[in-house]
Parts: sequence; C-alpha cells; structure tokens
Amino acid sequence: MLYLFAEWVDFAGPLNLIRYITFRAGAATATALVIGLLLGPAFIAWLRKVQGKGQPIRADGPQSHLAKRGTPTMGGLLILISVAVSVLLWMDLTNVYVWSVLLVTAGFGLIGFLDDYDKVKKASSAGLSAKMRLFLEFSIAGLATWLMVRVSGTELFLPFFQGAVVDLSWLYIPFGAFVIVAFGNAVNLTDGLDGLATMPVIIASVAFTLIAYLVGNAVFASYLGIPHVLGTGDLTVLLLAICGAGLAFLWFNAPPAAVFMGDTGSLALGGALGAVAVATHHEFVLAIIGGLFVLEAVSVIIQVFFYKRTGRRVFRMAPIHHHFEQMGWSEPTVVIRFWIISFVLALAGLSTLKLR
Repeated sequence: MLYLFAEWVDFAGPLNLIRYITFRAGAATATALVIGLLLGPAFIAWLRKVQGKGQPIRADGPQSHLAKRGTPTMGGLLILISVAVSVLLWMDLTNVYVWSVLLVTAGFGLIGFLDDYDKVKKASSAGLSAKMRLFLEFSIAGLATWLMVRVSGTELFLPFFQGAVVDLSWLYIPFGAFVIVAFGNAVNLTDGLDGLATMPVIIASVAFTLIAYLVGNAVFASYLGIPHVLGTGDLTVLLLAICGAGLAFLWFNAPPAAVFMGDTGSLALGGALGAVAVATHHEFVLAIIGGLFVLEAVSVIIQVFFYKRTGRRVFRMAPIHHHFEQMGWSEPTVVIRFWIISFVLALAGLSTLKLR
C-alpha cells in the first residue's frame, strides 16, 4: 500500500527509501513485531474468555501436559493479523508471488481455525476429518502453485546441480501442491510443546529470506548458479514479517505458555514456507532447512506404519519430541535442543547455494 503511494508521488523525499526491498522488509519486521506485542495481552485475554476451558489436552499424551489445561488456543490468529497488516502495508501490491503465498497462508489459517474451533467447541482433540482437511489444503495449494508457475515456469531444480534438471510441465502443479501441504502439516505436527515450532519457523524464514532475495536478483542468481525468478525478492517482506510476528508470539508462548499457536498458526506458517519454496524453486532445499519438521512428520509416519502392521511402537510416543519427553528430557530441554538442530540445518541448507 505504501509502495503504491510512494510510486504515485514519484518516491519523493524520504519515500524514496520504499524503493528498496531491504528497507520494506525491515519495516515489515518492526511493524509485525509491534502489532503482535501491543495486541497480545488483550487478544489472549479475549481468547481465554471466549474459549473457557481452552485447548483440549490429549489424555494419552505426556502426563506433564495435563497441567496446561485451560490454556487458550488459536494464538496463530495473532500471528496472522500481524503478518497480514504488515505485509499489506509494505509489499508491492502488484506482486503475484506475495499474493500467492498470502493465499496459502490465509487459506491454511482458515482451515486450522475451523479445526481449532471444532476441537474447542466439542472439547475434543479430534478436530476436522483428515479427508476434509486434505481436500481443502490441496485445493488451495494447487491454485497457488498454478498462479506462481504461470510466471516462474515449471522447471525442477535440485541442490548441488546447476541449471534445471527437468521441466515437469503441468505435473509441477501437483508437485508444488504436495510440497505446500506436506510442509504445512509437518509444522502442524511439530507444534506440541511451548515454543517448539515458533523458533524453527523463524529460523527457516530467515534462511528463505536470503534465498528469496538472491533468487530475485539476476546478478546473484547467475553467480551462484541458482534459478532466477524475477519478483521473488518481495517475498523477503512477507518472510521477515513472519519473523517479527513470530518473535512477538514467542513472547507469550515461551514456557509456560500463556497461549497456544494451534492449527490456525502452525498450518498457516508451514504452508507459507512451502509456498515460498515453490515460488523460488527451492523445494528440496526446504527439506534440509526445515529438516526438523520433516523429522517430526517422518516419526509419525514410521510409528503409524509399524504399529498397524506389528502392534509395536518404534518410538515411545510420536511425534518424536514426545519420545524424548518420555525418555526423561524436560520440556525446555527438548525445545532448546530442537532449536539448535533447526539452526544447524538452516546453515546446511544455505550452504547448498554455493555448492552447485
């Protein structure tokens, strides 16, 4: 919005700063952070009032979690409000990639909200049916992918290889949709401890801020041998807005959490990262940078697969963060160690930019 206004007055005076993506990205971070911190206390009080008993706690989960009963959920709404206001204020409103990622973020956030609402209303941890969730998620992700590939192309790029490996043509749409849906649900599965998902999302967003900026710059993309997608540089505004909103939310979500992110936030943020990876053609790098989320999802798949066939569990409890809790690790220990893993994986993913 401010970008179009500055363009209308020909970027006169201080408004000339808005020409620069780096300025708008920094401003988006500060805006989202301030909005989140200012709205947080009143917003959480309102959630506590309307939800009453808060998010239902799994009876078969770690017994230490029973003390969290009454904590309100749907805190992801605070993140989404902060991100939406900040991005719409500072983005270039003509950028198709930002709109596409916002579509996924808002759409997945709505699905998560309906799921959280169903859980709170019925005082159950079940939520929406898996079939309904996946249908809605793939519909939104498929539309967003189609919007992006019309501009960015359908070539598939792999880490450690220069240039496109293969042109997937129309198959890129289901491939991109799968990446978005899979990562959205992987982040959703990770959100089981206070602060566990929030910081890794911030770390992954920072890593993809650099990737989006480099991919959107013809000179840097050519030097590094990575795909050049004109316009993806503006995704840095959205990604750093997520960082600012995430830091504000973490202020209230730090142990002991005053509010839970819920599916509203985790599904939306995971979908947003997946959509950014599709826009920048760095889907496989996302699997490295977001390796912690992949590990969480794989642990659930392994647990379900072996339990259905043998009646025995590979892990003491899935997702894997609960396994370590059952081993005797305290919740803060699990959270901080997983943050460290996330940071190391982000560095590993960024190293692939040069190793081509």
